[in-house]
Amino acid sequence: MRTHTRRAVLGAGIAVAGGGLLAACSSGSGTDGTGHSGHAGSPAEAPEGYVSPDGPEVAAAEKKRGSGPVRKVALTATAAKLDLGGRTVGSWAYGDDLPGKEVRVTAGDTLELTLANHLPEATSLHWHGLALRNDMDGVPDLTQRPVKAGGSFTYRFAVSHPGTYWFHPHSGVQQDRGLYAPLIVEDPKEPLAYDKEWVVVLDDWVDGVDGSTPDAVLAELRKGMGGMDHGSGGMDHGGMDHGGSGSGSGGMDHGAHSMGGRAAPSPTGPSRMLMGATSKLLGGDAGDVDYPYHLVNGRTPQDPQTFRARPGDRVRIRFVNAGGDTAYRVALGGHTMTVTHTDGYPVTHAPTDALLLGMGERYDVVVTVKDGVFPMTALAEGKKRTALAVLRTGGGAAPEESVRPKELDGRLLTADRLKADGPVRLASRKPDRTLRFDLTGSMAKYDWAVNGKKYAPDQRYPVRAGERVRLSFRNNTTMWHPMHLHGHTFALPDGGPRKDTAIVLPGRRLDVDLDADNPGLWMLHCHNVYHAESGMMTVLGYQK
Repeated sequence: MRTHTRRAVLGAGIAVAGGGLLAACSSGSGTDGTGHSGHAGSPAEAPEGYVSPDGPEVAAAEKKRGSGPVRKVALTATAAKLDLGGRTVGSWAYGDDLPGKEVRVTAGDTLELTLANHLPEATSLHWHGLALRNDMDGVPDLTQRPVKAGGSFTYRFAVSHPGTYWFHPHSGVQQDRGLYAPLIVEDPKEPLAYDKEWVVVLDDWVDGVDGSTPDAVLAELRKGMGGMDHGSGGMDHGGMDHGGSGSGSGGMDHGAHSMGGRAAPSPTGPSRMLMGATSKLLGGDAGDVDYPYHLVNGRTPQDPQTFRARPGDRVRIRFVNAGGDTAYRVALGGHTMTVTHTDGYPVTHAPTDALLLGMGERYDVVVTVKDGVFPMTALAEGKKRTALAVLRTGGGAAPEESVRPKELDGRLLTADRLKADGPVRLASRKPDRTLRFDLTGSMAKYDWAVNGKKYAPDQRYPVRAGERVRLSFRNNTTMWHPMHLHGHTFALPDGGPRKDTAIVLPGRRLDVDLDADNPGLWMLHCHNVYHAESGMMTVLGYQK
C-alpha cells in the first residue's frame, strides 16, 4: 500500500489491509486492560491549576475541529517473524508487516483505531506530528493509562490537517522494534499534481539480530563509555553482524525475547555501542548505536524494494525517518528532488540533490523520473552504512548494494534553509512567554536530561491558551538532538518552515515559536529513543 497512482490516492479513504489491520471495531468498545473504556482519560490528577488531558478545555478544542466521516481501523501489536530481505528476525510489529500497513485518511475525518495488545508487556500509540485531543496522544502515565498486555484501547479523534505523519509506541524503547507505521492525511483540495505517490520509511534495525534487543542496547548504553567491560565477562564483540545476507544459519534470529514472552536483556549479546561515528553535518558525534542493518520500507540493501514508474512520470515521495538513533542523508541517483513539505506543512518549493532527516522528521518531495534504473540511497549519516531502494522505469541491471550516488555529496537542503509557504507561515508576533530548555548530559555517563533534570510525569513548563510561546533550545552537549513537541507545530526563525521535530546541533541555540492553541499536557523530548528513555523529556502544561 506504499505505492499509489494519482487516481487511487484521490479516491482512497483509508488503506485497510490484512495482518494487523483488520475489520472495524465498534465505537467506544476498547478497554486498556484495567476496565477503562471510551476515552483514555488522565492516568492521574493533573497538578492544581493545570488542564487535565480529559478536561473540558480539551473537549472544547476537539469540538472546534469538527467531526467528519468516521474511518475505523483495527490494529494488533504482536510478536512476529519479520523478513528483512535475506534475514528473518523475531521482533514485535503491527501484524506481520514492516513497516505496519499505512493508515490513510482525509483531512476532516475522524479516525477510530482500536489497538489490541498481544505483546507480553504494556504498550501505547503516539500519533507523531498530529495536533489532536490530548487524551488520545498516547503517552502512558501522562495522557493515558498504559494499554496492558492482553488489553485493547480505542483511539478516536478528529484529524484536521493534511500531511505525512506516522505512529509508534511511547512506551520504553518499543519504537526501536517493528512497531511503527505511516499515517497519511490527504488534502481534499490537494494543490500538487503528480502521477504516483510513494511512502518511504527509513529505519535502523537491531532487534532480534544475534540476540540483540533495544532493551539490551539501552542497558549497555546506560553503563556509559566508562562502564564498558571488554573482558571475557562482558559483551561479546566477536558476534557482531555487520550487515551480510544472513550467512551461517541464515534462519531465524530469536533474540533475547521469545515469541511468547520476553526475557531480561542478554548480557552475552554483541556490543552495540558505537564509537567514533562523526559527521560535520551533525556537528560532531553522529550517534550511539551500531546498527547491523539500515532499511527502506523494511528491506535491507541485499533485497531492496523496487519502485516502478514510466519515464516522465511526476512522483510524490513522502520520506519518514522512523529510526531510533540515526540521521539519514537521502538522494535519488540521477535526479533532482523538489522539496514541497516538511513535517506535514508546505514550504516554498526548493530544489535539492539530497536531504537530511533526523529521527521523527518527514519531508515530501516531487521528482520527474528519468528512463533507466536508479538507486534511492539513504546514507546512515556518520555511520558509514546505507539503506537502499531502487527506482526502475526501464531495463538495465539493478545498482549494487554499496552504490553511493554523487547526489549525496551535492546540494543539501536542511530545514533552516527552507521557508514556510505563505498561507501556513506563522504571523509575526512578539512572544508572550519564553521557555528555555538546556539540553544536558553526556555519552560518558548517559545522563541525558532537560535543564539538568531527568523526566518525571509531574514536570510542567507552564503555558496559557492564546499565547505566542518561544521555545529556546540550548544544546550544551557534544551530540545533536532532534527535539520533538507533541500536539503542535512550531516555526523556525525568519519565516522558516512549520515543524514538530527539529535538529539542535551541539553547542548551538535554536529558538522556535508556536501558538498555544491545543490545551493539555504535552511531551517535549529528544527523538533519539535512547536519549529520551534515559531522561531527555519534559512536559509543556497548559494552565487553566
